[in-house]
Amino acid sequence: MILNENTVTEFKRDYTTDINKTVVAFANTNGGTLYIGVSDNGEIYGVADIDVVLLRLGNAIRDSIKPDVTLFVEYEREIMNGKPIIKVSVQKGVSCPYYLSNKGIRPEGVYVRQDASSVPASNTVILRMIKETDGESYEDIRSLNQEMTFIKTENEFETQKIQFGVNQQKKLGMMNTDGIYTNLGLLLSDQCVHTIKTAMFEGTDKIFFKDRREFTGSLLKQLGDVYEFINLYNRNRSEIEGLRRIDKRDYPPEAVRETLINAIIHRDYSFSDSTLISIFDDRMEFVSIGGLVRGISYNDIMLGISVARNKKLADVFYRLSLIEAYGTGMPKIIRSYNGYPVKPLVEVTDNAFKITLPNINEALQKNVLDENELLTLELFKNQDCIARKDVEAALGVSQSMAGRVLGRLAEKNEIRSVGNGKKTRYTRIKY
Repeated sequence: MILNENTVTEFKRDYTTDINKTVVAFANTNGGTLYIGVSDNGEIYGVADIDVVLLRLGNAIRDSIKPDVTLFVEYEREIMNGKPIIKVSVQKGVSCPYYLSNKGIRPEGVYVRQDASSVPASNTVILRMIKETDGESYEDIRSLNQEMTFIKTENEFETQKIQFGVNQQKKLGMMNTDGIYTNLGLLLSDQCVHTIKTAMFEGTDKIFFKDRREFTGSLLKQLGDVYEFINLYNRNRSEIEGLRRIDKRDYPPEAVRETLINAIIHRDYSFSDSTLISIFDDRMEFVSIGGLVRGISYNDIMLGISVARNKKLADVFYRLSLIEAYGTGMPKIIRSYNGYPVKPLVEVTDNAFKITLPNINEALQKNVLDENELLTLELFKNQDCIARKDVEAALGVSQSMAGRVLGRLAEKNEIRSVGNGKKTRYTRIKY
C-alpha cells in the first residue's frame, strides 16, 4: 500500500504533541486521516506499546483542543507491512474554529490544512469561520479573547443578589455550551475592547476642549463611570418662585441616564469605533455606531417600539434593574422634557444613531421675555388666536414693530403662525 501526504493525509513516525495541530487543522478544513507509525516518506515503522499511545492520544485530543472535537475523531489499529500502526480519522467539525486550548482563538492556536501542511490560520480566516459557525449575531459569536475577568460584573450581580456562576453565565449567553466565552462575555468582562469617549467643549462648537476622557472596562463599569463624569457637568441652577428656591438641572437626570443606557445597549459592537458623547454649553450629544435594527423605523422607536440589537446584553441590564422594560427608554427621554421650550432631537443614518439633549436652563435663559412680548402673550387669555393688528393696538406700536415682536415669540417657541399674508394668525404653543 503506497501512501503520500496531502491535504487530507499526514504521517507521524512517533506520537508527539504536534499531532494536536494536525487534528485541529483537519477539523477546521475538510477532515483527513493521520497515520501514526509511518514516516514522512511513507516508510512503515509501526508503533510500540500501541495501547499506551492510544490512551495518551485520546486524552491529549480531549483535553488540548476546544471546542470538544472527540465526536469527530475515530481511532483504529491497523497492520501495515506486518507492523501495527494507529489510524486517526478526523471529520470536519461543526464548531469551527477548533483551536489549541493553551493558545486560544488566534493564529498560534488555530490551524488549517494547506497542501500537505498544517499552518496557522489568519485572523481573517478565523473570523470567517466564527461567523459561519455562530451566525451574524455579535453577542453569540465566540470571543477571540478567552482570558477574562469579571470583577465589576460580579459585584453588580452580588449587589442584586443574583448568582454569577458558570451555569448562570451559560444561561445568560456569556458562555456557550462548551464553556467558551462569547462576545457577550467580552462586553461584560474587565477586558472589554470597546470604549466610550467623552468631551466637554467651550461654547457651542468643537473647537476648544475643556475636558476629555476615554472610559474602558466592562460595559457596566463604563455605564457608572460615564454617568458620574456627565453628572459633573450637569449643573444645578436655582430660581426663586414665590418664597421657594427651585433647583433645575441643565439636563433631566432621567433623560441622561436613559440616553446613555440606550447608547450602550443598542450600538453595533461588530465595529470597533467608540461611542461618542460631546457636551456643549447648550446641548449634549450621544453618537453610537449602528443605525436602526432592520425592520424598525424612526417612527417606531419614537412610539416606544424596541427591537434590541443586543438582546442578551439588554436582558442582563434588565436582570440588574438598570432598565425597567424594553421600549420604555425613548418615551422617558421625550417625557422628561415636558413643559420646556426645547425637546430632544433624534437623528438616524444607516450606520449611526444620535440623540441630542438640549440644555434646559440655557434655553430658558434665552427664552426670557421682554415687556412687549409678555403683553402680547396676555392677549391669548381672551382669544385663541391673534393677528398683527391686535398686537399693534395692544402695544401702541407700528406695524413693523408688531411684526418683530411676533417674530421673536415664534423663535422662542411661544407662538406659531397659521396661514399666509394678510390672513396670517398666531396661536399659542402649549407644553
